[in-house]
Amino acid sequence: MAREKLLIIEDEASVAKQLKWSLGQEYDISMAGDGKKARQLLASGAYPVATLDLGLPPSADTPDEGFKILEELGSLAPHTRVIVITGNAEKQNAVRAVALGAADFCAKPIDPDILKIILERTFRLHSLEAANRELLEKSAPEGSLCGMLGISPAMQKVFSLVRKVGKTGYPVLVTGESGTGKEMVANAIHQLGARSDTPFVIINCGAIPENLLESELFGHEKGAFTGAVARKTGKLEQADGGTVFLDEIGELPLSMQVKILRYLQEGTIERVGGATTIALNTRVIAATNVDLQQAVEKGGFREDLFFRLNVLPIHLPPLRERPEDIVLLAHHFLRIECEALRAGRVSLTPSAVAALSAIDWPGNVRELHNRIRRALSICSGKKITSDDLALGRDRPDQDQDQDQDQDQDQDQDQPEDRFLTLQQARDRAEQSCVRKALLLTGNNISEAARLLETSRPTLHDLIKKHGIRT
Repeated sequence: MAREKLLIIEDEASVAKQLKWSLGQEYDISMAGDGKKARQLLASGAYPVATLDLGLPPSADTPDEGFKILEELGSLAPHTRVIVITGNAEKQNAVRAVALGAADFCAKPIDPDILKIILERTFRLHSLEAANRELLEKSAPEGSLCGMLGISPAMQKVFSLVRKVGKTGYPVLVTGESGTGKEMVANAIHQLGARSDTPFVIINCGAIPENLLESELFGHEKGAFTGAVARKTGKLEQADGGTVFLDEIGELPLSMQVKILRYLQEGTIERVGGATTIALNTRVIAATNVDLQQAVEKGGFREDLFFRLNVLPIHLPPLRERPEDIVLLAHHFLRIECEALRAGRVSLTPSAVAALSAIDWPGNVRELHNRIRRALSICSGKKITSDDLALGRDRPDQDQDQDQDQDQDQDQDQPEDRFLTLQQARDRAEQSCVRKALLLTGNNISEAARLLETSRPTLHDLIKKHGIRT
């Protein structure tokens, strides 16, 4: 049976030799004597567990280099669990190391038997986390990510980007119209990274009065201003070790933009009325529904802050650019609202499905969700009609087939005025009919086959032929 790989980060040759001798029978050991070598080996992703002596060159007499490695662990090796080696008199360092993400610590002088117990527990923890990640990946239905839904190519691109960005610790700027789900993207980035079990703090920059914003973000000391009767910890400090989400960053006053920029550059803050500089390890994700590039040109947003935030940009498409997701989202919202209200099974009529697919949804996903809530509140019986949705369209069931065919045709890649061969026209009509039947039945294959007056195997063949995702 292959031995587990263990990385020992230790600059004292005698201690490194002792650890390798005492642990070599149980583990496949690699050694790193400085920060540079440690980073190279950690970045390989080959080590489930590593031990780390905080005192490393070039500042072996202080824990600075060790703390830097711990701070970078989220991007270097997000799934590696680290055991910090620290002196008996350095309890404060051990506490800080755990706050920065260390799995455990072992005091010097090292007792090999105690270290073996800690290692065994940490390797088991890593195995459980790996199994849980694999289970989540396998059980997550296609077209979903951390509560977000989307089968459209535009959303699949967003999901792919979120998965990649989650593995880093760099600032992220999420852009998109109001109601597209920017907060959900920020939360997904947090949940998919190494900070998933740390705080996720949300700040709405546009909802806090300007005179309170600095105190809200950075905190204040007792007596800093009238009414400051006690020390207050700011949102950035509350998120230390985790993630802070700055929603509506475009609404941030210029005076506060300078302070946020300083934090991003230096990783430190000062409370209002305080004289102490506080070092933080807080990942920043910002979001806006305004064009920050245009705001920079008009002088309303600092260019240097824009570039600091825009390290990893993610743009969320509006709902009108992802029509494939409209009915999917509608069925999802209807299901969760029915569960919340204990309303039993309520379904959308064909006219309701057609109406949902026929408008641009200026309010995006949020508007769609609210329309479903409204319809569920006023519908009669267990069916939601187009009238219940109150979308400004009166679409009788007998007319909806023609209208929906037109909607589906417009979604195709070929423009309407392009000449089609007979075979291309047949394929296009066939694809449109299959898509429509699946939409009307909520992807129920048996019901869709009945509507199309064909067999289930034939429908499966058509779905495969046209590459339709169900």
